[in-house]
Amino acid sequence: MTDTARLVEDVLTTTPLVDGHNDLPYALRTVAGYSVEGLDGPRDGLHTDIPRLRAGRVGAQFWSVFVPSTLRGADAVLGTLEQIDAAHRLIARYPDTFELVCTADGVRSAFARGRIASLLGAEGGHSIGESLGALRAFARLGVRYMTLTHNDNVSWADSATDAPAAGGLTEVGRAVVAEMNRIGMLVDLSHTAESTQLDALALTSAPVIFSHSSCRAVCDHPRNASDAVLEKLAANGGVLQVTFVPKFVSSAAAAWDAEARAALDGGDWHWPRAPRPGEDAAVVTEENVRLDPENAWRQRLAEWESGHPRPRVGIDEVVAHLEHAREVAGIEHIGLGGDYDGVDRLPEGLEDVSGYPRLFEALAERGWSRSDLAALAGENVLRVLRDADEAASEVLWPTMA
Repeated sequence: MTDTARLVEDVLTTTPLVDGHNDLPYALRTVAGYSVEGLDGPRDGLHTDIPRLRAGRVGAQFWSVFVPSTLRGADAVLGTLEQIDAAHRLIARYPDTFELVCTADGVRSAFARGRIASLLGAEGGHSIGESLGALRAFARLGVRYMTLTHNDNVSWADSATDAPAAGGLTEVGRAVVAEMNRIGMLVDLSHTAESTQLDALALTSAPVIFSHSSCRAVCDHPRNASDAVLEKLAANGGVLQVTFVPKFVSSAAAAWDAEARAALDGGDWHWPRAPRPGEDAAVVTEENVRLDPENAWRQRLAEWESGHPRPRVGIDEVVAHLEHAREVAGIEHIGLGGDYDGVDRLPEGLEDVSGYPRLFEALAERGWSRSDLAALAGENVLRVLRDADEAASEVLWPTMA
C-alpha cells in the first residue's frame, strides 16, 4: 500500500464519509417496483449496492426521497411519503448494514458500530404541497433536509432552471425557511436560483447546505454556486457538497448535453407508478419499463451519441471544483454529494459509489492534508447538523432505539 493509500485508509477508517445525495429510492421505484431485495449483492443497472457502498467506504448516506416537480399538491405529498417508506424499508431490510439516524451523534455512533448511517433528504419544496404540517410530518419521519426547489419553480421560490417568477423567496418562502430553522431541518439550496440562495442566506438563522452542486466559476451551469454565494455560504457556516454530475463539472459535457437535448427534444422526468396493495413488484416493474416514455428518449440519445461522442469527464474535473470551493469558501465549507442513481452516468473513476477512495487519493496526491480530507469527508457536514439542532427551538426527529 502506498503512503497516499494509507493516508486515505486512515481518514476513512476514523471519519464517516458523508454523501449528501443518492437517488436509490427513486431508482428502485423505477426498476424494481420498490422492491429492496438483492442489494446485498451486485446490482447491474444501479450505481449503488451494499458491496460497492462498503468498497467506497461510505459511512453515512443522505437518501433522497425525491419526487419530480411535475407532481404538485397532494400528489407530491403522497409521492414523497412513498419515497420515505421506500427508504425506511431499505434501511430495515439490511439492519447489519444500515441504521436510520438523524443527528451528528447518531452518525458517529452508527459508524463506530460498522453501520452506514442513513439520513433522508426531500428534494424540492413541491414535496410539502405548501403545508407546514406536511413539512413537520416529514421531519418526524426523519427527513433531515429539504431542497427548496427542484428543476421547476414553486409558488414561493425560484429554481435555477426555470424562468424567474418569485424573485427569490416570497413571504411564504420566508415562512418556510423560518419554520425549517425552528425545527432544525437543514435548508438545502441545490437546484435553487441565485436570488433564492441570497434571500435564504440573508434570512436563515442556521447553516445551510448545497446537497449536490458544484462551482459556477469552474463550469458555468445554473445548477452550480457562484463565488459570491460561496463567500456568503462561508459566512453562514454552511457547506457546499460538490457533486459529480458530468454536465455540472465539465463545460464540454454541459455543452454536449445542451446540444443533445436541443437536437432530440426530450428527456423529461417520468414518474412510474407504485405497486397497488397486494400487487407483485415484478408485475408493476414490467409495466413501468414497458410504458416508460424515457425508453424512447434513451434510444434516440444512444443513436445520436454514436455520431456525437460524449466528452470524457474524470476525477480531475471533480478535483478542480473541490479545490476552487476550498479556495473561495474555505476547507470548513466543502463536502460531497455524488448524485448516484440520479443521472445516467458519472465521471470515469467515479462511475459508482465504490469510487470515493480514488477521489481521496487524487486529493492526497495534490497535497491535501489529513485534516483537509477529514473535513471534506464528513466533519463539515456533521458540524452543520449539530449547529442546526442547536439553533432549533423544537427538534422533531424520531427517537432512535
